[in-house]
Parts: sequence; C-alpha cells; structure tokens
Amino acid sequence: MGLHLTIGVILILCAAWAFGEIAEDVIEGDTITLIDVRLAHWFRAHADAGFTDAMLFITHWNGILGSSIMGLLLALWFWYRKAHYWLVVVLVSVPGGMLLNVALKHIFRRARPSLEDPLLTLSTYSFPSGHTAAATVFYGLLACYLVRRVHAWPARAAIVAACVLMVMLVALSRMYLGVHYLSDVLAASAEGAAWLAICITAVSTLHRRRRAGAQGREVAP
Repeated sequence: MGLHLTIGVILILCAAWAFGEIAEDVIEGDTITLIDVRLAHWFRAHADAGFTDAMLFITHWNGILGSSIMGLLLALWFWYRKAHYWLVVVLVSVPGGMLLNVALKHIFRRARPSLEDPLLTLSTYSFPSGHTAAATVFYGLLACYLVRRVHAWPARAAIVAACVLMVMLVALSRMYLGVHYLSDVLAASAEGAAWLAICITAVSTLHRRRRAGAQGREVAP
C-alpha cells in the first residue's frame, strides 16, 4: 500500500509541477511564448489541404462529443466486465477532467492565437487545451487498463506508444489548426496526467484498503 500510494503521489506532484512551470512561463511572457507565436505562424504558412482534412477529423473526433462517446463506451465495457473500480475511474476522470479544464481556462483567460485567414476560429479561452487534456485522460486511462490486462512487455510498450501517439496527434491538430499554442497543449498534457493520476491513485488505494480489510476479517478468529 505504501509503495503504491507513494508512486501515485510522485506522479501527481511531477505532473502538477510541470503544469505550474509552463503556466508561470506563459504568465510572465518567457521564451516559450515567443516560440508559441512563431510556431503558430509556421503551421499556418505551411498548411496543406489534405493534411488539414486529417487534422480536422482528429480534432473533431476528440472534441467534447467524441470524448464523451468514447468515455461512455469505455464505461459500458467496464460495467459489462464487472470491473467496478475501473468504472468509477472513468466516470470520475473523464467528465471531471473536462470540468477542471474549463475552470483553468477561466482562471488564466488566455486569448486564442491571432492569425490571418485562420483554419479554425473559436471564441473561448486558449490555455490549457481542452482537447489535449481530454485525450490525455482518456487514452492514458485506456493504456493503464490494457497494460494491466497483458503481460508481455512488447505488447505493453506498443499499447503505451499507441496511446501516446494519439495524444500527440490531438495536440498537433490543435496547434496546426491555429486554435492553440504549443504551451497550451503541453500544459494540458501535464494537467490531464495529474488529474488521471489523482483519480487512479484514489480509487486504487480505496480498492486495496477494502480488499485488505476483507482479508483481515476472513482470517480473524
């Protein structure tokens, strides 16, 4: 229990620290904000019609509606498999992560990138990226579940790589379409990782404590 909880807390603190560092740099206008602007204009200058269609598909599929549908399907799978603790994790982490992101957007109130002839225009705040945060939570949760189901290390590595790739594609789509800066998606990944670590650590710790308590009652005279 101690090692399990310690690892969870370390992951939470590392992700939260990363988010804090990025947020501080954005607020103070450090070097990353200059990179943000240059990269946003570079993407717009090198836009390609075919690639734009692919990025639009990825970004719309991983939007609020798409993430909600995928989260619901995963919840139904956990319910069907009677994986009750995983079911609790997905029901808390996916909608909770979306609400957390909305709250953070209104705290920082960062404007979206300003570009000539933008590929996509949104009126909401930019920091951190809601799409990237949601993708980090969902695909991160999926990776955790699948890694626990398989035992071969090559399969585990392939699962993690595929889920990381999906998060990166979502982040890329948001930057390419000109609705987020680099720092927005980096902070969102850290935010999503921290929130997911909190949810999994809390539910898993509860599960382990209940199982330990049940075993203790069984061996009691």
